[in-house]
Amino acid sequence: MENFEQLKTVKFYSGDATPLEMHKVRVVQKLNLLPIEERKESIFGAGFNTFLLQNKDVYLDMLTDSGTNAMSDNQVAAMSVADDSYAGSSSYTKLENAIHEVFNQKYFLPVHQGRAAEHIISKTFVKPGKVIPMNYHFTTTKAHIEMMGGIVEEIYTDEALKIKSDFPFKGNMDIHKLNKIITKWGAANVAYIRFEAGTNLIGGQPFSMANLREVSAIAKANKILLLMDTSLINENLYFIKVREEGYQNKPIKDILHEMMSYTDFSYFSGRKVSCTRGGGICTNNHDIYMQMRDWVPLYEGFLTYGGMSVREIEAMAVGLVETLDFNVISHSPTFIKYLVDSLDKRGIPVITPSGGLGCHLDAKAFISHVPQGQYPAGALAAALYVASGIRGMERGTISSVRDANGEDILADVELLRLAFPRRVFTLSQIKYAEDRIQWLYDNRELIGGLEWTEEPPVLRFFVGKLKPIGDWVDKLVAKFRKDFGDSL
Repeated sequence: MENFEQLKTVKFYSGDATPLEMHKVRVVQKLNLLPIEERKESIFGAGFNTFLLQNKDVYLDMLTDSGTNAMSDNQVAAMSVADDSYAGSSSYTKLENAIHEVFNQKYFLPVHQGRAAEHIISKTFVKPGKVIPMNYHFTTTKAHIEMMGGIVEEIYTDEALKIKSDFPFKGNMDIHKLNKIITKWGAANVAYIRFEAGTNLIGGQPFSMANLREVSAIAKANKILLLMDTSLINENLYFIKVREEGYQNKPIKDILHEMMSYTDFSYFSGRKVSCTRGGGICTNNHDIYMQMRDWVPLYEGFLTYGGMSVREIEAMAVGLVETLDFNVISHSPTFIKYLVDSLDKRGIPVITPSGGLGCHLDAKAFISHVPQGQYPAGALAAALYVASGIRGMERGTISSVRDANGEDILADVELLRLAFPRRVFTLSQIKYAEDRIQWLYDNRELIGGLEWTEEPPVLRFFVGKLKPIGDWVDKLVAKFRKDFGDSL
């Protein structure tokens, strides 16, 4: 029996549902909490884009879990024995062995990060007019596919976009819609079906093994390849183990190997799954491997490093194996659940059930007076930074695109994502976030909208700049000082 049973039985005498860290902190990094007046200057300087804030001006960096997870002591130690060879490095052999142990995949192509894998996969398999059905898109994934002339078809379930729900697998693919898409376009025109673990843009929601199994059967029957983005596989594994009938007592490795048996190939961002930089593409299909292989030396680096440093390769090999430890993969989901449940009980609009990537505030409901065309998720992200020094990420219309007529394609949901990097934050810091979110919700009528001052044509949310409509930021600062006095 794994540590799952042990963790289930850890209860507090008080009856509180408090997440328990199964690690100790041995290295610390100093944080800085600026006065609110300086936070106001910082958000104006960043063009109301939290991506452009300087880390020195941020207290809790909840922008992303990509490359910000804490490495373990074993990962750090492994970096010191790296074999710094351009080709044939023994460090790469360790990584290959880890790929086989963890994912049960024979062939591996290293790349410098997840979107590099998306580039190679799209360049290999996506042709103009080809269709790619998926449970939900990710920003860079969609951009790569569309740049190659492909068409993204999202076939999420009806539960996926419900903010408040008790459905445990909102990342599932709608089987009826999938069959309709294949009939509509023809199986020969489907480049591949893409399944994203822990669907990023709809709240880090998982899919079930049963749904994956059914999609795999449809793919095989129609001779269509099935691709999985395993960047957030850790949390998806956790939810299958704790939520899906028949998996509670199965080892993590067995669950993961079953998942991979239903796919033809997969890719991942090491910045997420293994707490390191880097990424890779995995398959047991030699033909698929050979179709992509020669692009790696051209775009990434030689086949035994793929744009990664060997130090990162050593750490990745250890980090992937740690994916099989329940205490590792349960940390973020349990902390996220703590914050989501607390906010939900207070009536603050958050996505439920809690997912595995972060706590997602529903900006449409939080500041319902701000029209979607004035980017409520972006405005809420800026307001939370001003109120707390916490940096979150807008996942709404700013993260969307414009249509051929130059009009915003309004996002399905307007979310402020507060990511939980693995083993980074303490419970007192999460309680601070809870407190400042409560204050902001109580003063939500002060928050206004945003408008563009500098808008890039592609992936505008990364480097675009905006400004507030009106003087709502000044009003927010004044109310903070009234309520908190000289507090930070």
